Amino acid sequence: YDSATIHAEALGNQYALLVFDECHHLPTDFYRVIAEYAIAPYRLGLTATPDRSDGRHCDLNALIGPEVYRKTAAELAGFALADHKLVQIKVKLSPKERDRYNTCIKIRNDFLKESNIYLGSLQGWQQFVMTSARSPAGRRAMLAHREAKEIALGTDGKLRILGDLLAQHYPERILIFTNDNATVYRISQELLMPAITHQTPVKERHDILTRFREGEYNTLVASHVLNEGVDVPDARVAIILSGTGSSREYIQRLGRVLRKGTEQNKLAILYEVVAEDTSEEGTSQRRHGSESRNEPATTNRQTELTTHQNTRRNPKQKELEKPKLKPKQLEILPSQPTYEVTHSNPHKAAESPAKWREDDTPDI
Repeated sequence: YDSATIHAEALGNQYALLVFDECHHLPTDFYRVIAEYAIAPYRLGLTATPDRSDGRHCDLNALIGPEVYRKTAAELAGFALADHKLVQIKVKLSPKERDRYNTCIKIRNDFLKESNIYLGSLQGWQQFVMTSARSPAGRRAMLAHREAKEIALGTDGKLRILGDLLAQHYPERILIFTNDNATVYRISQELLMPAITHQTPVKERHDILTRFREGEYNTLVASHVLNEGVDVPDARVAIILSGTGSSREYIQRLGRVLRKGTEQNKLAILYEVVAEDTSEEGTSQRRHGSESRNEPATTNRQTELTTHQNTRRNPKQKELEKPKLKPKQLEILPSQPTYEVTHSNPHKAAESPAKWREDDTPDI
């Protein structure tokens, strides 16, 4: 996307068909010029997570075209995707962690109340960030917020649960996801397993994934780097120790174990380990709440194929109104029969990071 954006003006008149993989990235201010500068009359967008928290997914209709095809995980389970179940495990903070967590939350909430800030929206989070930088009390509140988040995400109880799950599923291939690199390296050092972060060199990353694919490694821990754009070998079990409030990240991580591969009766399992009575629970509700609006019942993945027909404007006829032509759509073959599969109810997940992301909800 970066390269296509940089060269969009030069390449815009070179192609008749554009294919946008992971097209949920396209509506940003930076990337949208790829579509706007192109004259391609045929456009295809592919994504498992079209919805954006900023609402810009609605721009896909203008940039690519209307949605023409959609399938959910429930419809694909059994023949294209593996059956799956979701298991949430709640962990209590230790007495020491609980005392410190409550103290930090009180410091933060007192400042929010005094400043008339509500963290239930993007605007509230941005206001908190700006206001906290203007006074010593605000900086203390922000530091307390971050410390409380670190306690919830990195409680020692989660590592004990992780050890139990690894022993239970040994020697199956297991993917472990966390929200931050510090936890990745901590797990890697304490449990002696390979780790991948954005700091991992490309050659080393390729070597680790190859060994994981061939079975030399049966566990792998990573942060956000494996969510998208990386070919991850098939695994049956994924464990989310911490994550963001984004339904997109949740679906992407679940998708890492949904590949059916060569197993005929594969049952994928996604564990979510959540600190009880912390902000992780609220973040989990936001994530699953937004997910339920995208898909019915317990489905956790959606696929969208879109095509769009653009009309070219003749430079010599600028005064003429652009003709309104009906978008041409690719012919979609009949879908294969679906199978009825019973899934467990979706469970809660973890909270969003302190660092604000464009496609994420604010960490509260």
